[in-house]
This record gives sequence, structure tokens and C-alpha cells, in this order.
Amino acid sequence: MDSESESDLLGDQNLWAWLVGLLSKKPEWLNAKVRFFLPTTDLDCSNEASNPEVTCRQLNRLFAQGPATWKSFIYTLCFELDVPLELEVRLQNSWDQKDDSSKQLGAGEERCPEPQLHHGVKRPFQSYGSSPRRKSSKKQQLELAKKYLKLLKTSAQQWHGGACPGAWHTLDSPHSYIPPILQWSRTTAPLDAQEGATLGDPDAADDIDMSIQDLFSFKAHKGPRVTVLLGKAGMGKTTLAYRLRWRWAQGQLDRFQALFLFEFRWLNMITQLPTLPQLLFDLYLSPESDPDAVFQYLEENAHQILLIFDGLDEALHTDSMGTENAGSALTLFSDLCHGNLLPGCWVMTTSRPGKLPSCVPTEAAMVYMWGFDGLRVEKYVSHFFSDLLSQELALKEMRTNERLRGMCAIPALCRVTCFCLRRLLPGSSPGQSTALLPTITQLYLQMMKTFSPSGTLLDTSLLGLGKVALRGLSTGKVIFFMEDISPELMAFGAVHGLLTSFCIHPRPGHKETGYAFVHLSLQEFFAALYLMASDEVDKDMLIEYVTLNSYWMLRTKGRLSLSDHLSTFLAGLASHTCHAFLCQLAQQDEAWVGSRQAAVIQVLRKLASPKLTGPKKIELYHYVAETQDRELARFIAQSLPFHLSFHNFPLTRADLAALANILKHRDGPIDLDFDGCPLEPHCPEALVGCGQVENLRFKGRKCGDAFAEALCKSLPTLGSLKTLWLTGSKITAQGVSYLIQALPLCSQLEEVSLCDNHLKYPEVLSLVELLPCLPKLQKFDLSRNSFCMSTLLSSVKVAITCPTVRKLQVRASDVLGKDSLKEGQSRSLQLRLQKCQLKAHDAEALVELFQKGSPLEEVDLSGNRLEDEGCRLVAEAASQLCFVQKLDLSNNHLSQTGVTYVLKAMGTCGTLEELHISLLSNTVVLTFAQEPREQQGSCKRSSPLTSFMSPVTSELSQRSRRIRLAYCGFLAKHTEKLCEALRESCQTRHLDHLDLSGNSLGDKGVILLTQLLPGLGPLKSLNLSRNGLSMDAMFSLVLCMSSLNWVFHLDVSLESDCVFLRGAGTSRDALAGGPEFQAGAQLLELSQQYTSRSFCLQECHLEPLSIAYLCTTLEKCPGPLEIQLSCKSLSDDSLKTLLQCLPQLPQLSLLQLRHTVLSLRSPFLLADVFKLCPRVQKVNLRSLCDAVLHFNSNEEQEGVCCGFPGCRLSQEHMETLCCALSKCKALSQLDLTANLLDDSGLKCLLEYLPQLPISGWFDLSHNSISQEGILYLLETLPSYPHIQEVSVSLGSEQIFRMRFSKEEGARTTLRLCECSFSPEQVSRLASSLSQAQQLTELWLTRCHLDLPQLTTLLNLVNRPAGLLGLRLEEPWVGYVSFPALMDVCAQASGCLTELSISEAQRKLWLQLEFPHQEDNSEAMALRLAHCDLGTDHSLLMRQSVKTCARLQQLSLSQVIFSDDDGTRSRLLQNILLSSCELKSFRLTFSRVSTESLAHLASGLGHCHHLEELDFSNNSLCEEDTELLIGALQGTCRLKRLHLSHLPLEASSLALLIRGLNRMTLLQDLCLRHNQIGDVGTQDLAAILPRLPELRKLDLSGNRIDPAGGVQLVKSLTHFECLEEIILGNNTLGDPTALGLAQRLPPQLRVLCLPSTHLGPEGALCLAQALEQCPHIEEVSLAENNLAGGVPHFSKMLPLLRQIDLGSCKIEDQAAKHLATNLTLCPALEKILLSWNLLGDEMAAELAQVLPQMGQLKRVDLEKNQITACGAQLLARGLVQGSCVPVIRLWSNPIPAKVAQSLQNQEPRLDFSFFDQQPQTL
Repeated sequence: MDSESESDLLGDQNLWAWLVGLLSKKPEWLNAKVRFFLPTTDLDCSNEASNPEVTCRQLNRLFAQGPATWKSFIYTLCFELDVPLELEVRLQNSWDQKDDSSKQLGAGEERCPEPQLHHGVKRPFQSYGSSPRRKSSKKQQLELAKKYLKLLKTSAQQWHGGACPGAWHTLDSPHSYIPPILQWSRTTAPLDAQEGATLGDPDAADDIDMSIQDLFSFKAHKGPRVTVLLGKAGMGKTTLAYRLRWRWAQGQLDRFQALFLFEFRWLNMITQLPTLPQLLFDLYLSPESDPDAVFQYLEENAHQILLIFDGLDEALHTDSMGTENAGSALTLFSDLCHGNLLPGCWVMTTSRPGKLPSCVPTEAAMVYMWGFDGLRVEKYVSHFFSDLLSQELALKEMRTNERLRGMCAIPALCRVTCFCLRRLLPGSSPGQSTALLPTITQLYLQMMKTFSPSGTLLDTSLLGLGKVALRGLSTGKVIFFMEDISPELMAFGAVHGLLTSFCIHPRPGHKETGYAFVHLSLQEFFAALYLMASDEVDKDMLIEYVTLNSYWMLRTKGRLSLSDHLSTFLAGLASHTCHAFLCQLAQQDEAWVGSRQAAVIQVLRKLASPKLTGPKKIELYHYVAETQDRELARFIAQSLPFHLSFHNFPLTRADLAALANILKHRDGPIDLDFDGCPLEPHCPEALVGCGQVENLRFKGRKCGDAFAEALCKSLPTLGSLKTLWLTGSKITAQGVSYLIQALPLCSQLEEVSLCDNHLKYPEVLSLVELLPCLPKLQKFDLSRNSFCMSTLLSSVKVAITCPTVRKLQVRASDVLGKDSLKEGQSRSLQLRLQKCQLKAHDAEALVELFQKGSPLEEVDLSGNRLEDEGCRLVAEAASQLCFVQKLDLSNNHLSQTGVTYVLKAMGTCGTLEELHISLLSNTVVLTFAQEPREQQGSCKRSSPLTSFMSPVTSELSQRSRRIRLAYCGFLAKHTEKLCEALRESCQTRHLDHLDLSGNSLGDKGVILLTQLLPGLGPLKSLNLSRNGLSMDAMFSLVLCMSSLNWVFHLDVSLESDCVFLRGAGTSRDALAGGPEFQAGAQLLELSQQYTSRSFCLQECHLEPLSIAYLCTTLEKCPGPLEIQLSCKSLSDDSLKTLLQCLPQLPQLSLLQLRHTVLSLRSPFLLADVFKLCPRVQKVNLRSLCDAVLHFNSNEEQEGVCCGFPGCRLSQEHMETLCCALSKCKALSQLDLTANLLDDSGLKCLLEYLPQLPISGWFDLSHNSISQEGILYLLETLPSYPHIQEVSVSLGSEQIFRMRFSKEEGARTTLRLCECSFSPEQVSRLASSLSQAQQLTELWLTRCHLDLPQLTTLLNLVNRPAGLLGLRLEEPWVGYVSFPALMDVCAQASGCLTELSISEAQRKLWLQLEFPHQEDNSEAMALRLAHCDLGTDHSLLMRQSVKTCARLQQLSLSQVIFSDDDGTRSRLLQNILLSSCELKSFRLTFSRVSTESLAHLASGLGHCHHLEELDFSNNSLCEEDTELLIGALQGTCRLKRLHLSHLPLEASSLALLIRGLNRMTLLQDLCLRHNQIGDVGTQDLAAILPRLPELRKLDLSGNRIDPAGGVQLVKSLTHFECLEEIILGNNTLGDPTALGLAQRLPPQLRVLCLPSTHLGPEGALCLAQALEQCPHIEEVSLAENNLAGGVPHFSKMLPLLRQIDLGSCKIEDQAAKHLATNLTLCPALEKILLSWNLLGDEMAAELAQVLPQMGQLKRVDLEKNQITACGAQLLARGLVQGSCVPVIRLWSNPIPAKVAQSLQNQEPRLDFSFFDQQPQTL
């Protein structure tokens, strides 16, 4: 080396010598740095401790790596060792010199052997496969293998012997390793190891070794042996992997000859696909020679080979980076796991929890790593601190700081904690750690502060490392190279042990040195520091990194998800405690840092969503704990749902601690559910003192005794806990012992579930014995646990003797439960002993136990082996056991003989309600009635309702006795014995319902049964279905209807084999019984007429003889009688026979033929029935298959109804039909819809129409009648003077109806809809209209009649005299101009007397008077002189004036009169001027401009004969209003004036009042919604006495207060004709009401005061005053607060039709008087009580009143509080004779299903939102 170069590089030889001398004295330090910077270096020379040559050679190696490595080394040297400043400067000044001298310094490297992987073993590189394979003998192979195995161990020993100390490394001595908690997840437990046991006893080293060895099951089996070690970051997975290698190197894992340890993070860097030998030899450790022989040995002994792959979660897919790097490693790993390579070898891998790659076999053993428990933490701390004083201080801090002890459960954090405590403890006071180390982030910050003992942080280095860390996380990079990290940062990381190094082989023969943070969480922490403190990161970029991670992310993406804790650290740095540190680190002010912290907090608030998955919720709770923000924690806590569940992901103690931290800020209770979550055994300790937990559920096989012990420590501190579940776990007797100690301390528990824990029967019994210690317990579930018969009997004894037990359930040897007695309840017990192998002798023991206890609510002994004897014993004891509800003996091998035993045993049991036995389904269930004392309470509660029921209803409400013996195989020979047993079973109580269905009695048995039925007493129902009956048995049953008084209904279906005999008021649903017999069936019972009988015969074939015999049999049956027959077809002879027999049945009220096909002749036979049987009132045959005949009680025919819809009648049938119908005295309705008549049939029918005595509706709809038929009817209309109305629609409705009057000369109305006429047909229509003089009104709706056709029609229609009205509805009416319509009217042949136009509704009405009378020329000239004819449209003006000369009524609605074109307004002006007879003018809902209004006012000024003026709802300003009212000054003949919704200000109102002074004939004044106020009302009241003829006054919505209201009512004393007072929507109050009550006119008909702020006092006074108004018809006091003062009457109001009390807050008690007084209003049609608070009591009152209200049409009870019971009572009232068509019950608290059932039974009950009241014709 020349001196110049040497000087340039090192300055002089003395500097180099000084450096060599310094480092020769510190060989360990130099070895550690060489290991760090050169992980491939051979360290055999390290034993020469003070050899300068070795030191020089090591320095040369460092220098030879290049300037970056050398600079990093020099930085490290300057950081850690005392280097004089002048030497440091000289070294730094020579860093950039590169010349030949560097080659000389590195020449010494040529003498060093080729370095290998980090193990440091000297072997020359020789790639596997680079030379031909040589054959070796067995002995040579063995020798080579032994050397290689020894080389492996030596390599491992040397690596572990040179570990660098630091915060992130294990303790200095490998013997100090503290094992974490391990737990198996599956049933692949190791040999001699208990499933679910925790590994590693910290008190015994031998146990530790044995436990770690137990990770591998050495059972003799072939195939892959794979173990997956799962644990969250920091749990020590990598440490355990290296610990295994160290133990193996020490010879403690002697089962394995070889152990290979790989890390996926550097396997990911492989760029070429290696083979397994290349992976083992080229990339790990190469043998000395003959690798083929070594590999062959490894294959032959694969069962003793262990391969460990660390970090499976960091593995990549093949295509993730566009190369085969990841695919190679993952493919090799997959082949090893599945036995494709090294079959029989052992594979172990570590991974964070989540979705594992598919290459992991499903049979792999899953082991969870849970970190440290409290004992392990203390053990670790004791080992960490060498001196006793530090140990004691550290342990004291741990024991007093719960939060710190919880963080130390994670081994990585435990190491950092000890590292920080070592610095804090010597100079700090006790408990200092609580303030300095409250969170993980604070823990890391304290670690950062230890890097600068002087207190000066290396801000540049921290942010520099943070930038490197963030860049790596963003790109999925965890391994860095020298060019990625600057020398200064490299030195910083090396000095403080933050970085680690290793050798990477990207491909065989090539190696590089890689660097990484010693732990991934440290990389995340530095990245978080950079994000929070760097000015290169804005807030938007910062908040993008605050996210929630999911454990279920598939970690096989091209960019790894490496930010598990990044958001955690960001949240921690957002804490106020980090504020000062961040300000110093960022060199920014407090506002800058505070804004970034606030941004993170805001994002966390937004992340709180109820839709978060369980893992994300836990992550969020960790973030919140790190922030130390109380407001955020409270916000999250309050947003939690009551039921908070977590499913199928692992949870640690730290996770539950984060959850508990949130819950302590919650006010209300919470329900926690952990289902299928692998739980750390000691995690329940985190819930200590969590008083918000009300329900706590754990379900998972991984919860064992340790978990139970930890849980029991927490249970007594959970003061609000009511529910505890620990199900599906692995607890044993030891775990149960903990629970037995803890549960008695939880007296508030209401439910405990320990089901599916496979507990043995001693543990089950010990738990059952706890029941008396838990007074509030309502349910104790020990399902799916083991027990024996003695345990069962002991449990029964405990349940009987314990006074709080209400329920004991055992099923299939696995269910045991308990309910507690609630306060105020009487003692009753439920026992369910199902499938417990009980026999007859066990029944005796049980009966003895039962008799010692309290009353039994339910006993279920189903699924046992009691047989006949055991069932008899229990049944006989039933009366003594005081059964309250049910006894179940199903599936106990009962025989037919046993059935009779049970029946006889029930003879002395008076409480038996139902006995259900079915031998086919093995069902034996006995149901018992409640005790009388229990019924008394329920009856007392329901007394307000039952008091309104009739005696029959009360009898029905009582429970009936029911015996069901279905499918028991009884034959005819068993009938007598069966009836005898039935008689004995009813000794104490008569039988109500008997079900013998599904047996084989046959005709013989049923006929015998009918003879024995009287001996069974009066039944309510008898079911004989499915007994193989024929018509013979049916006839014998028909005789029962006359011989047995209780038989009211007989239903027979022969093909379906269904036979039912029912009593009065019993539905077929009642026969089924069971819980489904609810409101629907009860209502059907009520709806039956109790004196009516019915016979229904279906699915039969009826011949004439059978029909005749049937009718003869029914002759003796009492009436009224309803007969329903249904058969596939009925011949004409059979029908004729049936009709001829009708006179023999005088009690018959209804005859139905349902689903019975009849012939075409049947309509004529039915039409003749009126002659055969004069009592027939109505006949209806639909579609030749459904016929109904209604009968009167007498033979007088007041007007019969006949209908044959859909009977295929055509023209040829009309003569015969009309001939038959002509024999009726009076035909009130004829229905021939949906037949085949068409136009020809109509013509034929019209020919015979005069013969029919019809005086009602004649319906011919859906008969294909066209316009020709309509025109033919019109042409012949003069021949039918009785036709009153014709309605025709040729659209989809196909309507054709005619209504006839009894008297001749009735006026006729013709309604035509969608009837398009051609021009020729329009002419014919006009001709017919001209001839039909009785036709007074024609409606044309959507008939496509355009303007020209209308003109033609009006022009052609001409009559000698009379009126003709035309109502037209066409689309073009909405847009055609007003002048155009007037032009059409001008073409009419008659005089226009009435005209009405509605543009928005597209309707036109006009009335013509015939003949057209020409006005004399002088009068016409006089009127034209007043008209402004102008130049434009002068002809139209003249014609309109002539046309409107006789106009008496003009109505315009929704018409626009604008300034754009004055034609309309001038035309209207001229019409008004020329209409000298005009009496009514209406202009409403229109827009009128000021100019147009001037024309209108001018015209009105000349209408001196006006009697009605309506100008309401128009858009006018104040000036326009004054102009209009000014035009009224001359209209002194007005009788009706409507000016609603106008702006009547003071000036216009004054003008109106002056005009009213002259309107002395005014009868109707309406000023609604004009806001005239009190002043205007008082002025108006002053002139009202000058209107003596006033009959109606409407001042609604005018802001009238009591002051104006009192003055108004004072003026009413002067009216003798006033009939209607309408003052709604004013704040009148009670003062006005009291004054009005004193002055009500006696002739008053209508009083409407809705929403007038009336109170109870005013309403009552008005009601009393109305009693003096006998003509009152309508009263409305709606929307007033009438609570406690509902108006009622004490005198008859004979004409009152409607009363409206909606929205008046009326309750039941206040409404009682109103309901009872409604009978004083016989003419009442509407009762409106919607939107009140009425309940079932008011419904009951109304139900009593309804039958007495003959005119009632509507009852509105919407939006009240009526329940299903009240609705049933209303239906009861309807059934008893009310004619009201609808009762509205929408939005009452009635379930939808019940409402539907009620409406099906009684359609007049309407529960829908829209009114479904049927519309009348």
C-alpha cells in the first residue's frame, strides 16, 4: 500500500494501529458487529480473544464489503465506544476515498475460507447437482450422514452462542427461556398428553422440555405429520422455533436426528425454483461431500427429520411478484406437508391467526400460543433482573399495575417492559409505571427514550428509520439491503439492537446480506412515528393508514398485509400523553401536532359501526384504549348494541382487557357472546369488576379447567350478571369444583347453562345440589352431560324438595334444566324425564316422590318403557298429584288394553281437560285444567269483558273435556267396551268432545255407536272420520240430528272419509283442539245461530231414490235447517227430485249445491222452483256447478232474486227462461252475467221483457254486447217505460246493467263508458235521444267523442219539449278553449239552461231545454247593447249571447283566465250580460288575472237575478278581492254566497259587510279559511241579525279566538231559521261553547266544531243543549280534548245520523255513557271514534248496542287500543243481528294473523289501511 493512498484512506499507520489495538481489547463487541454486518463470517477465530491479527482480519472483511458497510461500522464504533473526537473526524473524512489501497486492506480475505450461511461452519460452496452423483456404500453413507448431522448441531450451537443482547432478544442464557401457554385446537393430541393441556410449567425445567417435545405426536402412523403453531404478533412463535432448534442442538429432542429451520421472509427472496436437496444443502448447510448419500439417508430416516417453517402468514403466491420466488417455497412446503417429499417427515410451521393457505392439510394439528399468564410473567421478570432488589421492585410494579401486567401477557411486550423498568425503577417512586407505561405505545416510547440517556432524542435517526419502515410496509417489504438504509441509520439500529441481519440466497451460489427490524411491530411503530411527526406526510395521507384489519384476510397477496399494529400505534400516538414527545420529534408547534392527533381521533369515531365484524371490533377497542381518550371510549361504549357477539376467531387476555376498558364507560347493561372463539385460558380475568355485563356466554371446546378457574375469579365481581353460559367446553371435575365455589357467590344469576360439557354424573349431581343456593335462578341447563338412574332420582328429589325449582328436564341422558320461582307466583313444578329408560317399577318410585312435593304443573315421561302397567300407575295417581297442565306418556309401548286402563283411571279425575291417545303415533298426552284459585285471578282480570257476554258466550269460554282416541285400531267389536270405558271416564265430569277418527269401526260399529251415544251424555262434537263409512252409516247419523238434541251440525265427506257431528256453536276447528284453536275458531262458534242446524254431504253420488230417502229422513229434524250437498255431478232427474221434495222441508232455510256439475237444463228447473215452493226467496246458479237457494219463513213472495251467471245461456234459451220467470209475482233482481247472449240475445230478451215482473236490477254484463245492442236498446227504449237507469261499459269491465222501476213514466238515465260510435252511429244515437222522451240524462265517459261529433250530436238532437242533460268526460275537454266549447253549445238545437266546465277533471255538463225558443228582437238588441262584441270573434259572441239567453246555472272549475288573451274573459262577460235568467254562478279553483276579473265584475254587475254565487278557492290578491266584492253590491237576491280561501283583509271585509246588509234573502254564507280574526268576526256578528233567512253559517279556519267567538254566538239568538253552524279549526274554547249551548236554535240540523279547543265542560254543555234540538242530524266535536267529558244524551234524538268524536283522547271509562246512550239515536248511520284510546271495554259496550242500531252503516274505530278479544266481541254483535256493513279497525293492537282470521269469519270487520267498504250500485 503506498503512503499517499494510505494517508488518504486512514491518515497514517498510527490511526490503523490504534483502531486495531482498541478493538483487540473488545473481541466480543467486535465479534457481535462482524456477525451483524457479515452474517456469513466464520467465527472460529473468535476464540483467540486478544489476537491483533484476528482483529485486523475482521476489520479487513468489514472494509471489503464496501463503503456503506464500513461507514455503518464506523458510526457504530463512534456511538458505542470512546473514540477521541480528532480520530473520529479523521475517520469520517476518509470514507469517500476508493483506490487500490482498499484492495490491499481486503487482501487478507483471500486467506479466509468461503463463508457459509449464518451458522459460521467452514465449508466450500458446492451446489447440489453441480457434479455427477457418486455411489457410496452403506457404511460410507452412514459416516457422511453422521458428519453432516454433527455439522448441523455445531452450526446451531455456534449461532445460539453468539446472540446479540438487546431489548428484542431473549434472555442472555438459553436456560432462562419461559415457555408460553400452548393449547391444542383439535383432537390430534400428542402421545401421553392430555387434550387441551397447557404446555410449559415455569417451575420445572424437565416439565418444560417434556411439554415442548409434546408438540409432536410420535404415534405409529404413516403419512404427513404437520403441526401449525398459531399466535398473534409478539406471542413468541419465532422464539419458540429457535428454542426448539437450540434444544435439539443440546440433544434434548433426541427423537429427531436432523432439524432444519427456515423463515418465509427470506425464502420469499428466492428467485429460482430450488429442489428440496438444494433447499437443504445449497440454501441452508452443505455437507462436506457426497450430498447425494446424505440426502438418501435423510429420505430413509424421514420420520426423524423435523423441518420448521416460520412465518407461514408471510408466504406469497407464485404470481404475486411476477416470478417463481414465493411459489417455489410454498410449493416445497406443500409437498412436504402432503408427503410428496420426504414422506414421514415432521413439519412444523408458525403463523398469525387467519385463513391459512390451502396447502396446509386438514388433518394438521393446530396449536394456539397464548403468551404468558400471571405466573409466567413473574417468572420472566425474576429471570430478567439479576439482583434481588430490582426483582422485588419490578414484581411489585407488576402486581400493582393491572394494565401493565395485562400487556406483559404478550412475551414481546414483556421483554420491552422489563427493559423499560430496568431504566425507570432505580430513580422512580413506587407505582410510577402506571403513569409512564399505561399503553403499548407509551411502552415503546419509553424504550425510545432509553436510547438517549441524556434526554436528547436523535430525532433524525428516529424519523429516518420511520421512513424506511413505512416504505417497507407500503411495499410489503420486511427485508432491507444496505442500499435501502443509510450508514447512520444502520449504525443507530445496530447500536440499539433494533435491526437484525442474515444471509439470503436468492439462488444457488449467490448470497446477500439482508437486514430487518428485530420484530415486525417495531417496524410498524417507527412507521407510525414517521406518519405522525413528518411534515412530508399530510393529514389526508395520515388518516388513510387508520384502518381496521380483519383476521380473515387471506395472507397470500402480492403486497403483504403487514400493518397489524400500525393503526394501534397511530391511535396511541394520538393520546394527549404523547403530545410533548411528538412536538419535540417533529420540531413543530402544539397546534400542528394537535390537529394530526385530532384527525386520528375523528377517524376512530367514524370507524365505530354496528356492522363491524368481531375481529374489527376488537381492533377498534385496542385503538380506543391506546388513545386514552375518555370521550371516545364513552362514545364507542354507548354505541354498542345490547347483544355483542364474537364468533370463530381467537381472543387473548389483552383483547378482553380492551373490551373491558370500553365497557367501563358504558351506562347500560350488555350481553357478551363468545361462540366458537379460541380463548386464552386466563382471559376471563380481564373481566374482573366489569359490572355492565348482564349476560355472558362462552361456547367452545378449547375452554378447559384453567379457563373455568379464571372465569370463577371474575364471576363474583360481575354484579349485574344474570345469564352465564359455559357450553361445549372441556371442563372436568376440577373445573366443576371451581364453579361450585363461585356460583353461590352470584345470587343474582337467573340463567346458567353448562350443557355439552361431557360431565360425569357425580359432577352433574353436585351442580344440581347448588339450586337452593341460587334464589333468583330461572333456568339451569346441564344438557348433553352424563348421568345414571340414581342421579336422575336424586335430581328429581332435589327438584321436589327445593322450594324455588319450577322445572326439571332430562332427555336422552343429556338434558337437565331448572326454572326458578318468580316473586308472587305459587309453587308448581315441571318434570320432563324423556328417554330415560324408566320402567314400571321406576314409575312407582317416581309417584312416591311426586306425592311428597308441591303441585306438578307438567310431567313428561315420554320415550320410556312404562308399558301398560306403568302408564296405569301414573294415570291412577293423576288425581292425587294435582297436575296443573300436562302429563305426557307418549312412546311408552301402550297397547289397546292399556288405553282402556287409562280411560278408566281418569274416571275420578275431575281436572282432566283433554286425553289424546294415538297408538299409531305412540302419543299419550293428558291435559289438565288449572286450579280454581288460579282461574279466579284470570277471571277477575277479564271481568270487564266477560260481563258483556251472553250466558251462551260465558259457557263457551269455559274449558271443555276432550278425549281423542285417534288411530288406535278399534274395530266394530270393540265399540261396546269402548263406550263402557268412556262412560266410566266421565263419572266426575261429562264429556264434551270425542274423537274416534282413524279407527276401523265401519258401518256396523258406527250404527252401534249411534245407539250407544245417548249413554255418553250431551256431547259438543264427535269425530268419526277415517272409519270406512258408507251411505248406510250416513243415514243412521242423519237420524241422530232428530234423536239427539245436542247434534246441530253433521258434516260428511264420503271419499275423504270425514265425518263430524257438532253441537251448537262448535266449529270444525274446535275438534282439532290444541293451541291453534284460537280467535278464528272462537269467532266461528259465536257466529253460528244457536238454533240453526246444518247438514253437509260432500263427495257423494246421489240418485233420485237416495235424495228422496234423505229428504224423508230430514223431515223430523228441527229447524231452521241448512243443507249443503256436493257431488261430482247431479242428473236432471236427481235435481228435479230434490226440488220436488223442498215443500216437505218447511224448516229449510238454505240449500247449497257446491262444486256439483249440472246440465244446461238446470237453470230452467231452478227457475220453476218459485212455482213449486213459494218460500224460495233467492236462486243463484253460477257456472252450472254452484247453486244456492234461500228460503223465507213464510210463503209470501215480496220480491225474489234470480241469477244464472256463467251458465252458457244464449238467444235460444231466452223464451223458455222468460216463460218460467214470468210466473213469479215480483222479481227484484235478475242476473244473467257472463253468458252467451250477444246482440241477438239482447234483442230476443227485450222482446220478452214486458212479460217479466221485474222491479230492480237486470244485469247482462259480460255477454259480448256491442254498440249495435246499445243502439237497439235506445231505439226501443220508448217501449219500456219502467226502465229507470241503463249503465253500459264496453271496456274491460264489460258492464251492461238496467234498473227497473215499479211505476211507469220514470225518468231514465243512460250511462255509456268506452263506447266508441262511428259517424253513422252518432246520427242513430241522436235520433234515439230525440225519440226517447223519458231519457233525461246522458253520460258519455271516454267514448272517444271528439268536438265535431259532439257538435253533430247536439245539433241533431231535437225534441218537442222537455229537458236533456249531457255529462261528457273526454281528454280533450282539458285543453280545448272556452270559446270553442261555447261554439259547440251554440250549435245545439235546444236552449242552454245549465253549463258546467272542469278543465282539470276534463268534464263537461250541459242541459238543454226543448223546444228552442227564439228571443224577440228588441230584448236581444237590448242585451247586445250591453255586450262588448269587439271585432274579433264577433260572430261567436253573437251566437253565444243567443245560446245563453235562457242560461240559469253556470259553473266553471279549474279554468284559467289570463291577460295573454282577453277572449275568454270578454266572452264570459258577454255571457253574464246576456243571461238575464242566470240564478247560479260558480267560479272555483281557477286562476283569474286582474284584467279578466274586471270583465267578470262588469258582467256580474248586471246579473240582478243571481241567487247563488261561489267564488271559492281562487288565486286573487287583495285588490282583486275588493273588485269582486264591489260587483256584488247590486245582487240583493242572493241566497247562497261562498267566498272561501280568499284574502279578506280589513278593507275587503268591510266592503263585504256593506254588501251583506242588502242581502236580506241570504240563506247560506260560507267564508271558510279567510283569516278574518276576532275583529272581523265581531264586525260580521254585528250585521248577521239583518239576515233573517240565514240557514247555514260556515266560518271554519278563520283564527277566531274566544273573544270573537263569544260575540258571534250572541248574535245567533236572532235567527229563527238557522240550521247549520260550522265553526271548526278555530280556537273558540269552552267560553264560546258555553255561550253557544245557551243559544242553540231549536231547528238546528248540523253542528260542526272540530279542532276548536273545546274541553270536557264545553262538550258536556253542548250535548245537554242538543237535547233541545230534535231536528239535529250531524254532530262533530272531533280533534278536541274530551278526556273525562265525553258528550252523551239522555233524551231521544230521532233524526241524528252522524256523530264524529275522532282524535278526542277518549278512554273506555269516559265513553261508557256514550255507548249506552246510542240507542237513543235510532236513525244513526255513522259513528266515528277513530284515533282515541278506546279498548276492549268500549268494544264490548258497542257490541251490545250494535244489534239495536237498524240504520247504522259505518263504525270507525281506527287507531285505538282494541285487542283481538274486543274485535271478537264486535263480531259477536254483528252476528247477533246488526246490519252495519263495515267496522273499521285499522291500526289496533291485533296480530295480523288473528285479524285475517277474524275478517275471514266476519268480512264486515275491516283491518286494512284503505277503506274496503263495498260500494253499492
